[in-house]
Amino acid sequence: MTEYADESGAVCAATVVSLGPCHVTQLKTAATDGYDAVQVTFGRKKHSRVRAPERGHFAKSQTAPGVATREFRAAGGAELKLGQTIGAGDVFKPGDMVDVAGVSKGRGYAGVIKRHHFGGFPGSHGTHEYFRHGGSIGNRSFPGRVFKGLRMAGQMGNEAVTVSNLQVLKVLPEDNAIVISGAIPGAKGGIVIVRHAAKHRRTEAERGAANA
Repeated sequence: MTEYADESGAVCAATVVSLGPCHVTQLKTAATDGYDAVQVTFGRKKHSRVRAPERGHFAKSQTAPGVATREFRAAGGAELKLGQTIGAGDVFKPGDMVDVAGVSKGRGYAGVIKRHHFGGFPGSHGTHEYFRHGGSIGNRSFPGRVFKGLRMAGQMGNEAVTVSNLQVLKVLPEDNAIVISGAIPGAKGGIVIVRHAAKHRRTEAERGAANA
């Protein structure tokens, strides 16, 4: 993460994400697979860690096996070819709204205050060794059991998270990277998926233009 200053001088938190270069490893069509999609790979994996079936799959597109291979539904009228290189500037431009999916940082076994933001118990008035507990979880007469999904202590983090409607502030084509507003899931160096926003939220500039 870093800071980004726009043309007006306003400073906001931002994250720099490396998005390439990515290589097209497979093209799926409605005629053969029932839907249109493109499979791309990012980075490069050690040859000793690539299994024989993977080597054959990547050999068809004449690309090196990547550390992350993902599939995206085909959109737009762009013609793609096997082995083609896709850069960040080919997909995104400043002002785009994107959804970023990744695996959040693992926090280990956490209590209800850290995990669910419980308020805890009073520090006086007779409270004794019960400051950070979860409290009552049910009643023995009804329902006579504990409801599923009740907020309790447990494993925190290390789960799939998607942050929606983040704005692309700047595209760095020479580095195959983009600058995204705000924070994204995962630790530094983690693998994330950046897609165009599924539910586009209007930016302040678009709201101002609409009101004008």
